[in-house]
Parts: sequence; C-alpha cells; structure tokens
Amino acid sequence: MRVLLSFPTLRIFLYTILIISVGSCDFSRSVEKDLSTGLSARGDGLSCEEVYLSDGEEVIKRNTFIYGETYYVNFDGMEGFERKGSGAFPSMQLIIVSQEGDTVLFVNDLYEGYAQGIENSPLDLYGEVTVADPIHSGGEYTLYVNIRDKMGSGRFRTVLDFKVLPDETIKLSRNQVSYQEVYLYSQQRGRAITNGQAEFNENIYLLFEGLEGFAEEDGNVYLGLSLEVKDATGNLVLDEADLLGDDGMSADMVKDQLAPNFILSGTQIANPVNCKVRVWDKRGTAWINASTELVVE
Repeated sequence: MRVLLSFPTLRIFLYTILIISVGSCDFSRSVEKDLSTGLSARGDGLSCEEVYLSDGEEVIKRNTFIYGETYYVNFDGMEGFERKGSGAFPSMQLIIVSQEGDTVLFVNDLYEGYAQGIENSPLDLYGEVTVADPIHSGGEYTLYVNIRDKMGSGRFRTVLDFKVLPDETIKLSRNQVSYQEVYLYSQQRGRAITNGQAEFNENIYLLFEGLEGFAEEDGNVYLGLSLEVKDATGNLVLDEADLLGDDGMSADMVKDQLAPNFILSGTQIANPVNCKVRVWDKRGTAWINASTELVVE
C-alpha cells in the first residue's frame, strides 16, 4: 500500500460548468413544475420537451444534496431559437442565491464563447452544479437558470430551491476545534466522494476546511496528524502515527484547507475499509477526529 500526503499548500476547487449535447422536441410555450423536486420551468418563445435533475446518469427526484455533490439541470429538446444560417445562439445565465439573499454564484453567459452558434436542432442543454464553497452545508439556496435567444426574444427560466447537507457517513468528534466542512475527494474524478465508493490506486483526500481553535505562535500552529486504515477483518492496512513532524504551519493555511490523502494499491481488500484521521494541537489540548468507511473495488 502507498501513502501520499499533501497539506494546506494544496487547494481543491470544485467548479460549476456547462455542457451541451444533441436532442429533439416540439416548439410551444410551456409551464412545468416537478412536484418531487420543486423544480419549476416557464418558457416564453422557447420550449423544452422535458426539464429534470440528474446525477449525470440517473434522474434525481430530490432537492437535497450532500456537500461536494454534483447534480445536473437537464433541458431536453429545446426549440424556438431564431437561427442565423444553421446556428442557434443560446445564452444561459446561472445564479445561486442564499436564503439570506446573498448571491453566492453569478455567471452571466455560459455560452458567450460560441461565436459561430450551435447547429444542433433541437438542442439538449444541461448545466452542471457542484455544491461547494462558497455554498456550504446546512444552508438553503435558490438556483436560477435563465436561457434566452441572442437572435430573438425567446426566454426560458427555471427555479430550484435546494438544501445542502454534510456527509453524515463521516463521523466527527472534537475538542475546542471548529470547522466549516469535512469531506472526501477523489483526485482522479475531480469531485467529492459522496457514495462511499472508491477504487484501487485512486488518490483520496479527507479534506478539512475552516479549522480553527489551535494555539497560535507568531501566526503558526504546531499540529500532529495520524492516519489509520483498517480492512473489514481488522487488518491494519495503513498506520501513520504522525505525518507532520515538529515544524509549524501557517494558521491561515490550515484554516483554508488541510488535505491529508492516501492511495490504496492492489486488487483485493476486505470491504468495507475504515479510515481514521486525527489532528491534534502539540501546543494545546485541541483536537478533531474524523472516520468513515469506503468500499474499494
């Protein structure tokens, strides 16, 4: 087994992106609301055969998401765009607003790079949303997706109220330490692990964000960090007593992100695998423990 570690010098970012593909449908004005998710849609001059949420493979019938989770707003079979030659020129504005009324994400035009237009007719559009900083667990938000025709007057608007939850499969205990988020992240997949599934030779991070409460000396903190991984039979796969040593670390960098990570190599292991990380203050009594289980295949 191999252990690879990195600490606050590494910053993991999760982005909101847009993807387009091909589809088909009819043109008409439309009003729609999904009672299972609360997703509402209204078209004026633009129509859409179906609007729904998905995880990229399966339809989602919920409006609560785990911190770090990615979901998609799918617009299948959009029509009504006035065309220049064979190209359609959609614009998509994406806004996320907190329950307090603060705009936490604003993208004015996700399609401004499509100067030649899009030839597909009709269009399947979908936006990808990752619920991560500046979105936070415990919060309630509203997503607005506004689509318009740059060549005409057509409009299409969707609204979704959603909640963000912490990953409850990560068990935490602590003393004098506060935190903002703790979650698993796969470097290979470029996203949080929210389903408890991992792969061999995958670089897995257990990320701590917003850690505070450690004793500071000239802006530095002196921490210990242990990592233990056991398989389902109790076999000790990894056992690192202190990965940080005696050097100090910037308190601001620790608050920004502490990112221990590991790789499980091989082809077989007794599942589930239990992973434990402990962070403690070498100049005080503060500490935080995190543990979770993974199925590695």
